Amino acid sequence: MAEKKTTRKKSPAKAGAKKTPAAAKKVASSAVARGAGLAAASPGVTLASLRENKGARPKRTRVGRGHGSGMVKTAGEGGKGQTVRSGGGKGPAFEGGQTPWARRLPHKRGYSQKARDIGHFRTTYAVVNVSALAAWDPAVEVSPQSLIEKRLLSKAPDGVKILGGTKPGKTLPKGLRFRDVIFSSTAREALGAAGADLGDVKEAEASA
Repeated sequence: MAEKKTTRKKSPAKAGAKKTPAAAKKVASSAVARGAGLAAASPGVTLASLRENKGARPKRTRVGRGHGSGMVKTAGEGGKGQTVRSGGGKGPAFEGGQTPWARRLPHKRGYSQKARDIGHFRTTYAVVNVSALAAWDPAVEVSPQSLIEKRLLSKAPDGVKILGGTKPGKTLPKGLRFRDVIFSSTAREALGAAGADLGDVKEAEASA
């Protein structure tokens, strides 16, 4: 006896049911993931036209490509050894490895001043011309300290020397008094003619 095949009929509710938005989105996303619906999801965009954002992949620095690149010798790694150590390098007295000057000198009886910088042994005077004393008050003594206070000098390293420089229309006042300064020959004559008190000139000139 043959069995009868039974077929289930779809209920009218299921047959006419539509897909929900969530189900439709799921189907679309799976299609995009497979690459089939990419063009449909985003018109004008394909896998061949996709690019990274600008600056996402910066160009790498290629080293050893000539001196114009600036990345040739050490390739940005810096030096090693002497140039890296704190306090390393060569001092101002380094002479390429030969015996330095300080070790070449004879050390038997001391150093010769002729072989050294003359600036260490020279006497440096601050100079003032007699024309600058035209408006000086005779009641005030002319000394290194008073000249600095009146701003005719900024400093007096080893003393002050008065020079004979003059200017037209400027005359020296009478009765100027000097202390702890030395004079040139022309300045001494001009001040002597004006009746100035030069102080102990012999001692000052001997110290010069």
